[in-house]
Amino acid sequence: MTILPRPAAELSADEARRIALRAQGFLGAPDRRGGVRGVLRHLGAVQLDTISVLARSHELIPYARLGAVGRRTVEDAYWTEGHSFEYWSHAACILPVEEWPHFAFRRRAYRGRPHWYHELADGAYDQVIKQLRAEGPLTATELGGAKNKGEWWDWSESKVAVERALMHGEVVCTERRSWKRVYDLAERAIPDAVLHDDLDDAECLRRLVRLAGQSLGVGTRADIADYHRLKGEQFDAVVADSGLVPVTVEGWSKPAWADPEALASAPRGRHRTTLLSPFDSLIWERARTERIFGFIHRLEAYVPKPKRVYGYFAMPLLSGGKLLGRVDPAREGTTLVARQVSLQTPKAVAPMAQALREAAEWVGCDSVRVESVRVESAQGERTERPDLAAELVRALA
Repeated sequence: MTILPRPAAELSADEARRIALRAQGFLGAPDRRGGVRGVLRHLGAVQLDTISVLARSHELIPYARLGAVGRRTVEDAYWTEGHSFEYWSHAACILPVEEWPHFAFRRRAYRGRPHWYHELADGAYDQVIKQLRAEGPLTATELGGAKNKGEWWDWSESKVAVERALMHGEVVCTERRSWKRVYDLAERAIPDAVLHDDLDDAECLRRLVRLAGQSLGVGTRADIADYHRLKGEQFDAVVADSGLVPVTVEGWSKPAWADPEALASAPRGRHRTTLLSPFDSLIWERARTERIFGFIHRLEAYVPKPKRVYGYFAMPLLSGGKLLGRVDPAREGTTLVARQVSLQTPKAVAPMAQALREAAEWVGCDSVRVESVRVESAQGERTERPDLAAELVRALA
């Protein structure tokens, strides 16, 4: 039986929600001087995904916190001047380059595997390294082709080799070019000061647990471990020395830990009104989202179309520190189409109009078309509301 230390604080559900919002950059004045790079450092990881509706998810993350920062500015902030690298964290993520040493535990684990999904012919791995050294940063296509003639997962030998080198840490993804990874040698792309695997697993895990706790503000074992996809037992082994403190949260059935700095002052300030990517770290963990916001959200992009409830890429609406609904957006030329709007309350019409209008302007659309509006009851019943659709159209105008 594990005996937990005495909680440092007892938090109400509302306090925990506000702490989480501030930790994720949605409560209080945004750090505009830090910009996109400041958002990345603050969050510790920005998830990448292939889906692009309004924009790709890694663009939506800073937009949700900073407002209409230019999309080219976002890409340049991530991929120029060696400020970040791509690696496996919560999923494929953009990570601050200073965290390179703390993923040594994961690189060692990958190197220890006898094979990584595919066999490789002798010399294939060395050939990729040799080509990168001679020619500089290259995509898989430039290395000899990403795929064979089979299905999408039928990678070419050069693609298998360079991805294995990426997992091992000998190669780094330094940018995405037309959504293709651009690979370079770690010895060239990572600053000398952080280019090492000197930290043992425990030190790496302590740092990542602490970072996750800071980025979440407060969370359960599962919340914090999931942030960088650690195992529960890895969390257990280091949490006592991570600097996080145990707390209790009203309505949470499991123990929680918090960043002590998050407890030092009451969260206050202006709330952001915005649409969220389903891959936003505020809501990427479903059980946490339901626990904190009382809001059930599922990404349905991979659900067969007839079985979707809210749409292909439904984006939750955050306003006043609460999740008030969602919209499934699309783009048709310079029109943003709100294919399906679902609201928790009729009062959410005004913030939904604000969020849609700002998002449309950000991506260069000059109009918004509303196709349907529904109101969802606490029991999950959804009622079509043409009157609210008309109200939303008026508010957009």
